[in-house]
Amino acid sequence: MTIQSKIMQWRNAGRFCAARISDYGELFQIELAETKTRVLSEVVAFVALAVGALFTLSFVCIAVIISAAGTPYFIQVAWGVAGAWLFITLIAGLVLRSRRPSEPFQTLRRELERDIHAIKEASQ
Repeated sequence: MTIQSKIMQWRNAGRFCAARISDYGELFQIELAETKTRVLSEVVAFVALAVGALFTLSFVCIAVIISAAGTPYFIQVAWGVAGAWLFITLIAGLVLRSRRPSEPFQTLRRELERDIHAIKEASQ
């Protein structure tokens, strides 16, 4: 392969990339808006769920401890409630670690990979 043909291939690849830059910009803006909307709605939902669950569990735990106040099992009930909270926290941590993280800008990444693959094939 001559140097001139190599230069021509690189010039064509450069033109291709330059033509696609505006497409990448538009796609980036669209994906950014979608990701922002999705993340914001998920955060609001998770915060509402967490606050509601924590208040509910707190009042249930207080009710259980107060119910056991006059019995000889008061100390065991209080420690049992604390242990239940620890168990819930551990389970929540395990569930959080096992979740597959979301992949923002997946479409943009896919398009870039396709274009890179096309450039590699064109230069061979």
